[in-house]
Amino acid sequence: MKKTWFITGASRGFGRIWAEAALKRGDNVAATARTLESVADLKERFGDAMLPLALDVTDADQVRQVVAQAHAHFGQLDVVLNNAGYSLVGTIEEASEADVRALFETNYFGTIRVIQAALPLLRQQGSGHILGVSSGLGLMAMPLIGYYCTSKWAIEALHESLAQEVKPFGIKVTLIEPGAYATEFASPSSLKRADGLEVYDSLREQISPHLSGEKRGDPQATAKAILQIVDAQEPPLRFILGNQNLPAVRAAYADRLATWEAWEEVSNAAQGEPQKGTVASS
Repeated sequence: MKKTWFITGASRGFGRIWAEAALKRGDNVAATARTLESVADLKERFGDAMLPLALDVTDADQVRQVVAQAHAHFGQLDVVLNNAGYSLVGTIEEASEADVRALFETNYFGTIRVIQAALPLLRQQGSGHILGVSSGLGLMAMPLIGYYCTSKWAIEALHESLAQEVKPFGIKVTLIEPGAYATEFASPSSLKRADGLEVYDSLREQISPHLSGEKRGDPQATAKAILQIVDAQEPPLRFILGNQNLPAVRAAYADRLATWEAWEEVSNAAQGEPQKGTVASS
């Protein structure tokens, strides 16, 4: 059945590719970007199936207005895809609070704004599928991009809670967790660098070649998988995109379990004796 999509960050990268894939198979797409010019060609190619909308996800009022406009235009929203985001490169010490706040305004709060604007409409429909673009770095953290990882770990928890809250309303939730792909994500428009401290130069020399030398997947190859996810009767909460993340996740979680188990006796002793009349905390 024809679906109607609402996509943020549709001007380039995954957002662009997935918007095109949906349009090519006959779906409707409300494609948002900071500037209309960056998605204007999609309107020329796909006509009435495509609704271009200017959207800055850091503007709460604009988010509410644009989501409502897309719903009113097409009469429904079946897929809400939060893709807008960028990366911040810098150690935990180097990045300024202003840069970290700006990162979260887009990556995290921008996602929340779209979800909160869409949910009343999806609940009224009794259906819908919310897709959040996380990352393999939402499951494992790396140095130099710790704040980007932090934003994606927050996205993971957000959607895990959301899935449990909205299931009774017929709304599905999926986290998309890509590995490294040859998109424009490393371009200056998608990446900000903090001012570096000399003390971390050796770390940068060690890590930077790994980041830049990663074997990157073909982003065009992802479209079929995303369409399968949105068409599934029972889509997964988490979906790893590509072949890079799962082996690394297995190793990371095995290490975590081994550490917890090694300290299990100390952990259990810290529970103490059951107390009556007290409120549990965590």
